[in-house]
Amino acid sequence: MEVDIQKIMELLPHRYPFLLVDKVIDIVPGESATGIKNVTINEEFFQGHFPGKPVMPGVLILEAMAQTAGVMAMLSQTEAAGKTVYFMGIDGAKFRKVVGPGDTLQMKVKTTRGGGSVWKFDAEAYVGDTLVTQAKLTAMMGAE
Repeated sequence: MEVDIQKIMELLPHRYPFLLVDKVIDIVPGESATGIKNVTINEEFFQGHFPGKPVMPGVLILEAMAQTAGVMAMLSQTEAAGKTVYFMGIDGAKFRKVVGPGDTLQMKVKTTRGGGSVWKFDAEAYVGDTLVTQAKLTAMMGAE
């Protein structure tokens, strides 16, 4: 299963400049998914992070991983309509490599607990075959 940006915008409330996932592929509802973010020099955060040496902020990579997890969670529950996925926690975050303009970020998330209102994920972000960020994420699916 794969979803494009239009479907992502139906599932998540995020909008530019905070929508950080361009598409989600390899979705196995309730289990796993891979988000894709094409990082371009046009990203607003590059103006200040850092002038002359553009680096995608690690916290935004974590947010992109969380958005990928949110899309997968929303597609996993028939009762998800009208609900929002809220980011609750981050554990063990590690930033291993710099992400910059021209990179294609792949956020791979795997459910470690799900199906109810609280979900947990193991998340990793890659550029090519290189692991750039990893973390354990917790989210809550709640009513709007």
